[in-house]
Amino acid sequence: MRILVAGASGAIGRQLLPLLDAVGHETIGLVHRTPVEVRNGHLVTADALDRDALTTAVSEFEPEVVVNLLTAIPHNLNPRTFERQFAQTNRLRTEGTANLVAATRGVRMISESVAFAYAPRPGLVADETAPLWERGPKAFLPALAALQELERITAETGGVCLRFGSLVGPGTGFAPDGTIVEAVRGGKLPIVGDGSGTFSFIHTHDAATAIVAALDRPEVTGALNIVDDQPLRTAEWLPALARLIGARSPRRLPQWLARLVAGSWGVAFLNGLVGATNARAKAQLDWRPRYARVQEAWQADLGGVTRPSVAV
Repeated sequence: MRILVAGASGAIGRQLLPLLDAVGHETIGLVHRTPVEVRNGHLVTADALDRDALTTAVSEFEPEVVVNLLTAIPHNLNPRTFERQFAQTNRLRTEGTANLVAATRGVRMISESVAFAYAPRPGLVADETAPLWERGPKAFLPALAALQELERITAETGGVCLRFGSLVGPGTGFAPDGTIVEAVRGGKLPIVGDGSGTFSFIHTHDAATAIVAALDRPEVTGALNIVDDQPLRTAEWLPALARLIGARSPRRLPQWLARLVAGSWGVAFLNGLVGATNARAKAQLDWRPRYARVQEAWQADLGGVTRPSVAV
């Protein structure tokens, strides 16, 4: 099968390309700047926001499926400037996705969405029918609107949106040199309020295997949560990560004080999220994560990485 991977140089794309090679697919890796290795296929460079250039770049390959991983998320994401920093990703998820459809004549699409955009519901874990966070923090609303447009366009191609949990693994904030690991090591990521915000994680390798599974099941449409098996409250995962990397226990901040430092979105992210269930993905894709719990993923990636914590 000829597969166009848009955003091939990202954290998931770099895990996906070797898997596609291994099972014999012909890959067209689309990147904006950063080159990647494509063994069984081709590499093309184009700006997904330039429809004419994108069409010229991919038209000769006639892909049968598009894997849409287009994002431009900054390495150092500041919650206080989230709306501005996410503007380019929002455009890629809307204009860029529409351009991909036009350039490939509407072939089936598998798109990267997120599993942490559900409306807060205390004590519950969200499935794909749960309402999205349409009354969330103002800074988050443009990102949510972009996700909804992404999922709408993907559905029109007869495709499926994979709602990934918070990514861990190489190229993410949870890598040995990642921004989140560095913040925890430096004592700069606190538990906000009671730490009840609940995260569902997924390793980038497991995200990639879910894409491979979806490629073989064109009958699966709509949206699927691609997350590990055990959602964790911030009050649980943050101290566990600190212990693993040899950092001090995270301090606690009341919500009012954290809001002054990180803004309303930063507080909502750490203390307002709900976890997600992967039951539908397991049933419809016959998929299982290699790392059923995020602690297993961290042990694999970070178990040998300990440095003295920094006093602040």
